[in-house]
Amino acid sequence: MHRGVYFDAWFPRQHCYHPSLPPRRLRMVDDLVDYHATVLVWASMGGGSLALPYLEQEAFGPVDARSRFYGFVNDSEFIAACHERGIKVLGIVFEAQGWEFPVELTDEEDAVLALNELRGVGKRDWMGLREFSSNRYPKLWKPVEHYFPGGLVNSEGEQVTDLIEECVARDIHGRPCHAHWVECPDREHQCFYMDRNNPVWREYLKAVIRIQIDAGIDGIQLDEAELPMGAFQYGACFCKDCMKGFRAYLQGLKPSKVDIALDGVDLETFHYGEWLLAQGYDFKANRESTPLFGDYYAFQCLSIKKYFAELAGYARAYARSRGREIIVSGNFFNLEPMYLALADDVDLVITEMRNTTYRQPEWYRYVAAFAGDKDVVVVENPYGGVVPELIDLLGKGKGYDLFRLSLFEAAAMGSNMSVPYGSWMGSVIEDAFYAPHELAGEVQAFLAGHERLFARRTVNEVAVVFSVESTRELIGRADASDNTANARDESVVVPYRVVTRTLSDAAVPYDVVIWPDGVTAPDRSSAEALRRYSTVILPDVFALTEGQVAAVEGYLAAGGTVVVTDRVAGSLPRHANVRTAHRAVLGELLPHGRQVDTTVPAAANIQHLADGSYALHLVNYGYDREADAVRAHTDVPLRVRLPEARERATVVASDGTRTPLEVAREDGAHVVRLGSLGVYAIVVFHDGELP
Repeated sequence: MHRGVYFDAWFPRQHCYHPSLPPRRLRMVDDLVDYHATVLVWASMGGGSLALPYLEQEAFGPVDARSRFYGFVNDSEFIAACHERGIKVLGIVFEAQGWEFPVELTDEEDAVLALNELRGVGKRDWMGLREFSSNRYPKLWKPVEHYFPGGLVNSEGEQVTDLIEECVARDIHGRPCHAHWVECPDREHQCFYMDRNNPVWREYLKAVIRIQIDAGIDGIQLDEAELPMGAFQYGACFCKDCMKGFRAYLQGLKPSKVDIALDGVDLETFHYGEWLLAQGYDFKANRESTPLFGDYYAFQCLSIKKYFAELAGYARAYARSRGREIIVSGNFFNLEPMYLALADDVDLVITEMRNTTYRQPEWYRYVAAFAGDKDVVVVENPYGGVVPELIDLLGKGKGYDLFRLSLFEAAAMGSNMSVPYGSWMGSVIEDAFYAPHELAGEVQAFLAGHERLFARRTVNEVAVVFSVESTRELIGRADASDNTANARDESVVVPYRVVTRTLSDAAVPYDVVIWPDGVTAPDRSSAEALRRYSTVILPDVFALTEGQVAAVEGYLAAGGTVVVTDRVAGSLPRHANVRTAHRAVLGELLPHGRQVDTTVPAAANIQHLADGSYALHLVNYGYDREADAVRAHTDVPLRVRLPEARERATVVASDGTRTPLEVAREDGAHVVRLGSLGVYAIVVFHDGELP
């Protein structure tokens, strides 16, 4: 399991300015060593969405003597210093961002006097993608032809001299969309939302990738991996290339479906935006009920798969042409189903969780299912959660146990929560998230020192199915706010979420099994994947593919038990082992009883270790605000069912202490008693000595 660091390294008490990250210092590498870091995400060379020459300055530019005095280095030098300490650095490609900044220049336009934060000196102008693509500053930047000898040519054969005008995502009225979540409202800069469906933008992004690989990065991180689907929140995209692509998609559908939906419209000239406007739709209000929205959503899912894969493949091929192998990853945000088809193209799953809270084991169990056999690194999100409050507490020397919980919870549930190092606080708050150094080092030292007690494979008896087709509409309604708020409408009941929260709150260890819809991502369901579970819960799973029906049939034939809640698919096999339950009644959800029985509130997960031992991970959420600490539970009884008997048990506390436990066997279960359960503990059931 990787130990990631969210390494923006933005400055405290200042805006987190995209796209260019602050200059790096050698002292930062010492901090990363203290954190036992293995990989840095959002870590290096983001300036490509300003201009390619600017990106080259980040990577290879000269560093003056005054800056050298304090260990400042350019990004290629920083990467080399990380390599000496065994730390991998990912270059960040801000795919959706196209920037224009106010700039102050000398009269000769041969030197930048101020950029973004102006000083009131020199000649005022703009600097960004428009100026780069039109060769506006020949004394400052190499011409666009240096990077693209034949120039940039769009899908209509036209020469491109304005990257933003050509590649921006557009709403239904043709207006350019902005990436509002990264624009600071008290600054004049502008960030346009770019569209990867445009072949010109993909060629530009490939140039960004080439420069980053030449600078020595270990991997490429494609941020905003879902573009242009993220522009749905702005009523987009209706640019020419999206309209061309959707028209071709509709032409490939069965004629009967197209004829019914379009009522004889000529698909050779069909323009989705114009067709919607003529009927009074704006693609903002009630978007999910907009005509052809389901088809448009499916088209864009297939497009993001196609073009993400194109860039991922290009990055690997270019690196190999330079004699290297690299990691490819992307920001999969909250791991919504639209990202499922992209997972095949990455080596590392990175998620910028939608809502960061103090207790979310059910979300981490979904993350583990999404990642499968791949490593995953999670970063926090400042919007719609607890991050601003936590930063305030930590700044006052409080909330240390809350921070410990955030990292231990992820590890216990099968993920890795990154350490924040100047991480993103949004475009409004003027600050960056740095955890207290000793605190972060303490948690990371425990995780690094106990790697052998973590494994992806579990022995949890219960599986909960996340059905993409069945949950998509409800989750879309619950999480409808844009990404500058990330509010959740709790009045929208999502049975899957209720079931997983009910299990998590009761210390029931479970796995999540994700069933794609077979259209936007391939359906790989199978009876074999279910057979190891005694109970499979289908919460509100009313839509099943043929493969999913076959998987349930095979599972039931092997003696498994299926529990259904809410709506039930008509194609679900009728069988004596199919039972009905209320989504929030624990006893009905668990016909075979609890695998872990305890009197204390905690989240539980049982991992099967490489040496055959079983590790029960327990997270104690009992934070007392008045005491500013998690209350330790004493004399904690535990009753645990395991696939095989183990002779011994040892509890490893989060401070590293080990305590052997007496093990009794009752009705096939292991029975132990913990003297104390603090923030986090791992109870290892083993034979022989615990290494």
